Amino acid sequence: MIVKKFVPCIYLLNEHAVKSLSDPFVVETDPLRLVRLYNENNADELIVFDLSEGDAEHETALDRIKEICALAEMDVIGAGNIRRPEDIKKLFYAGCRRVVLDFEKEENIALAQEVSLRFGRERLLVSYNDPAVLTANRDLVEKCVSAMLLLNPHQIRETEEILDLPFYVQINRIALNKLMEIFAYDQVCGVTGNTINDNYRDILPLKGLCRENGIQVETFEAAYKWKDFRKNSDGMVPVVVQDYRTREVLMVAYMNEEAYEQTISTGKMTYFSRSRNELWVKGKTSGHYQYVKSLTADCDMDTILARVSQVGAACHTGAKSCFFHEITKKDYEETENPLTVFQEVLDVIRDRKAHPKEGSYTNYLFDKGIDKILKKLGEEATEIVIAAKNPNPNEVKYEMSDFLYHMMVLMVEKEIGWEEITSELANRQ
Repeated sequence: MIVKKFVPCIYLLNEHAVKSLSDPFVVETDPLRLVRLYNENNADELIVFDLSEGDAEHETALDRIKEICALAEMDVIGAGNIRRPEDIKKLFYAGCRRVVLDFEKEENIALAQEVSLRFGRERLLVSYNDPAVLTANRDLVEKCVSAMLLLNPHQIRETEEILDLPFYVQINRIALNKLMEIFAYDQVCGVTGNTINDNYRDILPLKGLCRENGIQVETFEAAYKWKDFRKNSDGMVPVVVQDYRTREVLMVAYMNEEAYEQTISTGKMTYFSRSRNELWVKGKTSGHYQYVKSLTADCDMDTILARVSQVGAACHTGAKSCFFHEITKKDYEETENPLTVFQEVLDVIRDRKAHPKEGSYTNYLFDKGIDKILKKLGEEATEIVIAAKNPNPNEVKYEMSDFLYHMMVLMVEKEIGWEEITSELANRQ
């Protein structure tokens, strides 16, 4: 059974969100505000349509899409303004998980086979108004894409008769109770359009309605019920909260049964405040939400480890982590978490650029500019190749370290962070 998804979309024009593909009325000047709202209300995916024209506007739109992808707590699908394979690559570089080829355009149809071989069919969708285009290109679609986006909601049955592929349906106006009828179609995997945009606050209750009607939707499913935990004397379970990327411990809090059940149902960390004697959704006041990535119980079933995506700061003081009062420490090399080491070096290089230091080699590279940085990067890459031909592996280690340093100088010059690199690598697994 196909899991049904609630998928808002952003129609991006001149860096603003507009009403629809055909209506340029500005509904939101800051699309990132919409992303935050969709994050908070359990949207499953997000489609961003780039409605720009011309290369300059397209590049500006890509910068905006990159910001959207960095903020979104769901996969982003990029669509619009695709004319060549390079445009698809740029959407992937911006952070889109998948892209949409517009099969109403002959040039996009011509691209399908090439980009499918290059990027993989699982990362490609096709959009269309008239299912006749599917009939005319049936073999191509079956071979080159993994899903479709139907822009005309009156053609659902016709689409199912042509191809056995999952497809999203764009619907701009429909009674919410009619969504159950749309989701009842076997191949419909999601609904997008203004029906979702305008009713994003109803996504969670609509998912509940779907489950009541036997429709499978994306929700957390808990392997353990509250009765399976060993509670403390207050009937609660402590929760250790950890950043899912860096594994940094952020805070410790407590859950009662209601907090546990709400965390599971909403995907946002919810606790019980012992001092205020009330339920507490982390971030509801500050905006610093914690989105659940995983919940794991310890061997005694009396503590929960929560790995989360932390928005902003976890601590009420404004610190990223609540743990910053150092009691004692023995000197040791910070080698357990390579990402921490990389981040610390990158931070030093950033500081050198912001606060130049006389005699600094790093500042020398920045002063000489991009051509010098690239020249050194090329030289270090060559040194790795030469060192790898020698029997001593230490030479390779040293040359790789030099290369990574110069690469980080380039990252700072181009304003790229490690999270962007690691996210891109994770997408290639």
